Amino acid sequence: MVIGCCSIKFYLHGNNSLKGKRRVVRAIKDRLKNDFNVSVAEVGDQDVWQSLHIGISAVGSNRPYMDSLMSKVTDAIDRMNLAEIVDCKTETLNMGSGDF
Repeated sequence: MVIGCCSIKFYLHGNNSLKGKRRVVRAIKDRLKNDFNVSVAEVGDQDVWQSLHIGISAVGSNRPYMDSLMSKVTDAIDRMNLAEIVDCKTETLNMGSGDF
């Protein structure tokens, strides 16, 4: 089993409310879930209007596929132009049967 994880931090230019931030979060989450079947959650900066931190994860059976998927996900987010990406970290973990 292979687990792909991605942590992305954004800066929301011109946003002045949590309501506006939630709209951006919802748009990103909905698009990624529909297009890539990944799990998405807001994982930090939840009370900061102009900052957004999301975590993305997926499970698969091979590492090259998972690396490619995480790359496609980050590219798709960047093309949405909803917010400026200020930090992005991805990791792919191999989990053998004895690792649980």
